[in-house]
Amino acid sequence: MVNYREKLKHITTFIFDFDGVLSDGKVWVLPNGEQLRATGVKDGYALQYALKKGYRVAVISGGIGESMRLRYRKFTNMEIYLEVSNKKEVFQQYLAKHNITPDEVLFMGDDIPDLDVMKQCAIKTCPADAAEEVKAISDYISFKKGGEGAARDIIEQTLKAQGRWMEADATIW
Repeated sequence: MVNYREKLKHITTFIFDFDGVLSDGKVWVLPNGEQLRATGVKDGYALQYALKKGYRVAVISGGIGESMRLRYRKFTNMEIYLEVSNKKEVFQQYLAKHNITPDEVLFMGDDIPDLDVMKQCAIKTCPADAAEEVKAISDYISFKKGGEGAARDIIEQTLKAQGRWMEADATIW
């Protein structure tokens, strides 16, 4: 069995669930029905840096709420799929659209709806507070919780493995 750190060298694409991965999983519902989530700025930095370095980054989420898309509106080329009932189907469409194979993809999920996609990816990861079923199939379990740096943790590890972390443009947002 190949160590997940070796596989990091071949990753070109990061795909994340939103609720419980990029957010802490809590949803605040306003009187008008709008749903709000809190996300971490350290995750945000790593996401934009990965995009700047030419990696593909996507979100596939069953979550509802335009605020999820607004959070990353300035992250050029980040694809966000919301209200997804069949993540596996959207994942297959994403692969075909970008002409990539699952061998290039790292997926971070936290709960049962993520399992089908995770099983197809080269590297399966999850936050520290993920469901036990997700932890059981993960190649790496972050020491960080969802919304508190788990995405940053795995992006940083990947870019370091590829010698692309802290290059000259790292301090420019």
